[in-house]
Amino acid sequence: MLDRIALLLLIIGGINWGLIGIFQFDLVAFIFGGQAAILSRIIYVLVGISAIWCVSLFFKEQELIEAHT
Repeated sequence: MLDRIALLLLIIGGINWGLIGIFQFDLVAFIFGGQAAILSRIIYVLVGISAIWCVSLFFKEQELIEAHT
């Protein structure tokens, strides 16, 4: 469940970065009142933590294969 939540937040962050790169529009800042707003900063931190968490997904399949052998 935690993997899915992290992946969802990472997708949201990726979409936001795509919007920034293509249109120079920060959707998170627009919705929550600017980049310095506390809610925006919380979202940015959660997306960053999710990215770090999703690094573990690279090794998850290998762990499952090793567990069966």
